[in-house]
Amino acid sequence: MNAIVQFPPRRTTLQEASGAVPAFRFEGLHKTFRSKDGADVVALHDVSFSVERGEFVTVVGPSGCGKSTLLRILAGLERASRGTVELGGRRHTGPSRDVGVVFQAPVLLPWRNILDNVLVPAQIQGRDPKVARERALHYLHLVGLAGFETKYPGELSGGMQQRVGIARALVNDPMLLLMDEPFGALDAMTRETMNVELLKLRERTGATIMLVTHSIPEAVFLGDRVIVMSPRPGRVTKVIDVDLPAARTLELINTERFGSHVRDIRTNLNASGGLDG
Repeated sequence: MNAIVQFPPRRTTLQEASGAVPAFRFEGLHKTFRSKDGADVVALHDVSFSVERGEFVTVVGPSGCGKSTLLRILAGLERASRGTVELGGRRHTGPSRDVGVVFQAPVLLPWRNILDNVLVPAQIQGRDPKVARERALHYLHLVGLAGFETKYPGELSGGMQQRVGIARALVNDPMLLLMDEPFGALDAMTRETMNVELLKLRERTGATIMLVTHSIPEAVFLGDRVIVMSPRPGRVTKVIDVDLPAARTLELINTERFGSHVRDIRTNLNASGGLDG
């Protein structure tokens, strides 16, 4: 087991590149959808910001503001109508092995055990089976699921299933981890626990993370910066630097500084007509 704990993370090409290049960058991003009745619906309008390597940014805004669309464009699952997306200084237009994605529902294959579920991305990309297995065991250990490798999804709680989803997203050691409301379906206590564990995981992996959430307190607790978006069409109305300690515990939520950041975001959302909780 010690060999698994100490398994060295693989460094991707992008991670080895100069730190002067942002992890990713949006410039003048627009996204328009065609509705069933033929009308154009503008989801995103002139979105521009960049994120440094190793940074944890959270994106918050009202329902329908384009948060998930923004994440899907960065994941390469959607194409922007216009504007540019750069990943590691290069134009980014499709899925990449340097990007891992965790959705709200982990979508595990019920007929495959936990280890085999984590291995799915590595198998799709034709990775060396032995190396992939070692890496899968490594990340299952990091997310607290060592010993559950032969269990099946139906035997795990919702929080444990989401941990499997996170391990699966990390198995190819992506430079960038994207998370779309990953804890939204969990109860409050489990969600808080997962937030703390996610910060520990970020510290151990050094990955750049962008997390989309409806929860303002969650956005503040997790983020180095919070990207605040307006109602549709989604645009960036404010970027808040979270000047809280890097090592965060749940006790931080009760501090005045934490509350000040939450109030700042609520005020901004209220001013833009997008306060939804």
